[in-house]
Amino acid sequence: MQKLRYEIDPHNRLIVSETGRQLPLTRFRRILDGKFTTGPNNSLIYHIKAPMYGLRPDLRAPHQLKLRGKWCLNKNHDLVLTLDKWRRQIPGDELTLQGQIVAAGANSISFSLSRRSEKGLQTKDILKLEGKWQADEHNRLTFRVKKGRGRHDTLTFDGAWEINKHHRIVYCYEKVQLLRKVRLKKTLAFKGFWNITKGNRLSYILGLNGKSAFEFSGRWKIKKNVGLLFEIECARGKVQAIIFGADAKLVKRDKVEFRLKNRLGQDLGLKLKLSRKLLKGDGQAFLKLLRSKKEASIYVGSAWRW
Repeated sequence: MQKLRYEIDPHNRLIVSETGRQLPLTRFRRILDGKFTTGPNNSLIYHIKAPMYGLRPDLRAPHQLKLRGKWCLNKNHDLVLTLDKWRRQIPGDELTLQGQIVAAGANSISFSLSRRSEKGLQTKDILKLEGKWQADEHNRLTFRVKKGRGRHDTLTFDGAWEINKHHRIVYCYEKVQLLRKVRLKKTLAFKGFWNITKGNRLSYILGLNGKSAFEFSGRWKIKKNVGLLFEIECARGKVQAIIFGADAKLVKRDKVEFRLKNRLGQDLGLKLKLSRKLLKGDGQAFLKLLRSKKEASIYVGSAWRW
């Protein structure tokens, strides 16, 4: 069976060429006018406005082509599909869709793709992948693209993330637009709520079904003149810290209970209990201060910040 090689041009149009036999140059490579969407199990579908001409009759494609492979993000935050061995596609070929990340849903991610038709008209299409958000072992943000039968591909976001004034996670990165040759700063905001699941884990949950959540591993600390910290070790050994405002009081068995506050001093509905073992260094001095105040509540920290 003859194989078809697929590429994508700078205007997000599909290019197809036949391999394995001698063909005239004018018939060997063709740009197809059409648009990309996603299909079942996040496969990639290209809807062709006109059938493929210039190939052998038995190799001519219908009005849409279905492509399968492994999804990932490149360093420029473009979406890349590496084709696997399926039908006439050649395994290992990479299709790079140049576009912008425009939305992060509770269980989805959306890309805006600019394309130019054969008549020179500029349009934008939205490509949406289904799956769930998680944090990896290096506390990086990731999106697991659903593939069916329990399989998934992983989109890894290597850039920095932070917490904005509304207590939402915001991902920051740089994007180079190759056609215009400009470098732009981009942000992607996540809508969710915070929760403390375990002593050394802090979770940011997206959506009501709880399938997507960033669960960060770290350690709680008390620092003099700073307040309550949650330190997170990120990629390449870099340590970041989230500073919380909180009301603190001494409870049973030398534990300290913290009620977390927002920037306005309002209760967030989150409680944290730290044991004596976790309160080392400045934390031990803080524990002595609480003992001297007996059951009095003390405010620590000034705000959430990254």
